[in-house]
Amino acid sequence: MDKITLERIKLIHPKYRDEVFQIYEEICKELTGDAFCRFTHTYRDEKTQNALYAQGRTAPGSKVTNARWLESEHNFGIAVDIAMIYNNGKSASWDTAKDWDKDGVADWLEVVKIFNKYNWKWGFFNSKGQRYDLPHFGKVTGYTVAQLRNKYKKGDVFIDNGIKYVNI
Repeated sequence: MDKITLERIKLIHPKYRDEVFQIYEEICKELTGDAFCRFTHTYRDEKTQNALYAQGRTAPGSKVTNARWLESEHNFGIAVDIAMIYNNGKSASWDTAKDWDKDGVADWLEVVKIFNKYNWKWGFFNSKGQRYDLPHFGKVTGYTVAQLRNKYKKGDVFIDNGIKYVNI
């Protein structure tokens, strides 16, 4: 198991933390080739989210998000971004078709299937019905991001390990 991913799982909303660990265990058992799945982002604090939003706008680099603080599922600990790590941990891939374990199914789609089993949605859809943000998985909680933001602003929160989470 990837130590970096295990540390990032600790940042997931406490209500879903055990579930995400179970998902990760299943992913590790499923992927038997030369690549493994790393959780590149889970919870994002205000500083991190705003820095990502500034990238490609007021800071150098390409745009990576359209969400400011409290506009992303990551800000509530209910999102995971992934990458496939290969080449002995030296390279990352977001190739959704690569089959490193040569079982006839793209490794990325094996990960999608496991997240789906636990009611996590994959990516987003644009106005044309096209899926985008392929590294992203968000927990279906019954709340929209706007509703979670309102709960946060109203103080319907608790603190766990120094992080303020919304009551879900």
